Amino acid sequence: MSDESIAARIEGLVAEEHDLRSREQTDSADALADERERLRAVEVELDRCWDLLRRRRALRDAGADPDEAEARDADTVERYQQ
Repeated sequence: MSDESIAARIEGLVAEEHDLRSREQTDSADALADERERLRAVEVELDRCWDLLRRRRALRDAGADPDEAEARDADTVERYQQ
């Protein structure tokens, strides 16, 4: 996966996230539960994409092959200490 395809994926997820957040204010309670679940999934996928993009850039900066970076699982990415 190239940096460009990861960035495109990020852009698509951000657009979906914005759409879900705007619909939160107008939807019924039943729809809200589904949308909140999808919103959480989008947030996790965004974190995974950003992590992969950062790791690819770090490998490139270190003179290594960025294609060696693989997407980490959601549990790993979501449990980072900040």
